Amino acid sequence: MDGPCLFVLLLLTATALADGAQTGGGKGEAAFVGVNIGTDVSDVLSPSDLVSLLQRQKITQVRLYDVDKDILKALARTSIQVMVGVPNNQLLAIAQSNATAAAWVQRNVAAHLPDTDIIAIAVGDEVLTSLPSAAPLLLPAIKSIHSALVSAALDSKVYVSTPHSADIIVDPFPPSQAFFNQSFNSVLLPLLQFLRQTGAPLMMNLYPYYVFMQNKGVVPIDNALFRPLTPAKEEVDPNTLLHYLNVYDAMIDAAYFSMENVNVTDVVVMVTESGWPGKGDSEEPYATIDNADTYNSNLIKHVLDRSGTPKHPEITSSVYIYELFNEDLRPLPVSEMNWGLFYGNGTPVYLLHVSGTGVFMANDTTNRTFCVAVEDADKKMLQAALDWACGPGHTNCTEIQPGEVCYDPNNVKSHASYAFDSYYQKEGKVGGSCDFNGVATVTTTDPSHASCIFPGRYFFFDFSNPKHPQKQAEAARV
Repeated sequence: MDGPCLFVLLLLTATALADGAQTGGGKGEAAFVGVNIGTDVSDVLSPSDLVSLLQRQKITQVRLYDVDKDILKALARTSIQVMVGVPNNQLLAIAQSNATAAAWVQRNVAAHLPDTDIIAIAVGDEVLTSLPSAAPLLLPAIKSIHSALVSAALDSKVYVSTPHSADIIVDPFPPSQAFFNQSFNSVLLPLLQFLRQTGAPLMMNLYPYYVFMQNKGVVPIDNALFRPLTPAKEEVDPNTLLHYLNVYDAMIDAAYFSMENVNVTDVVVMVTESGWPGKGDSEEPYATIDNADTYNSNLIKHVLDRSGTPKHPEITSSVYIYELFNEDLRPLPVSEMNWGLFYGNGTPVYLLHVSGTGVFMANDTTNRTFCVAVEDADKKMLQAALDWACGPGHTNCTEIQPGEVCYDPNNVKSHASYAFDSYYQKEGKVGGSCDFNGVATVTTTDPSHASCIFPGRYFFFDFSNPKHPQKQAEAARV
């Protein structure tokens, strides 16, 4: 599957595999979670707003499928590390000309360093399985890009690899029986030697969603979603007696066993894509927001727990979630448009349950509360509280003025709820900020309606910022 995202796994040598791979990042770096950033979106944030969203969500690793100069410029002087991509349609030119590769590196990488922290180049995407006619071009293109990096003295800073579909592996379960499709050996074997020599990872796009959909009745959905399993539901590899509690780990270990079967044991696996669609058509009943939330929340916790896999408990693979935005311009099926954590304007599609894993991905339901008017509250007391909130309370009440998006329904309870929530969020949801003499209460139910979005929906935004999505809508009306 193609799509945009960046995730960082730093160079890993054979020694580092033993000494540092337990951290998953190579060169002593910890395993991390990043995101793919797709741009087939009709209502997309500007590059500067995109970077603001990434920073608010504490996302420090991103993968871009192409080179978007405006996004790279917006990422300059941030702590966000970037993987850029060479599209499949550019492989021929780069594979056939070192000068073309050098020009590509100069224009798309060197020109942005060091301000923008580009740390990896993904050359092509799933070439062996999606564009087999271009397979002979893949390794020459990778080597040309790497040679250009060497000439520019950037090879110690930027590594090169290529993402593969899980379909390059035959007989993936039990993992110990997995092996690479031999029709790809002429490319894969020298590619693995290159990765070993340069310390770059084997990039894999791994989707337990598709494994489950293709094996319904055989693979329980709990295994695909990282849900806790009873011992009877644990999958056991009969050759190694290793117990697999989830499909994701089994897919990673299938890649390790496949490499081991061709005598490669010192290349680490990086997962460049993994996710779950939040919506599908009638043929995809398991593409739901609840399942997407469950999978991605558990994936994040699984990686940040650094528990590794049954074969390599000392190695935790970094992963890039597919993907940041729903790409509504992608073709059918419906699921293709609905892998995102956010809509293109920055509104969350759902709120991840990742509390306890640090500050990554701040859109967590455990922090999402609203302040609204108490049901059956005295109207005079509500009016007095509303007047105070919009006056001495210095609350932003613009949206409940006539003609604005939250004016309707035009009643004191509705207007008071918006003002109360605006004050509550402005005050950081501290104790006592949702009381208003007993006519307000805290709720986890989102009171937003139609185009009226309550401030609590955007608790991770600076609501006073004119670039807030609702502020942008107001500016458009003016």
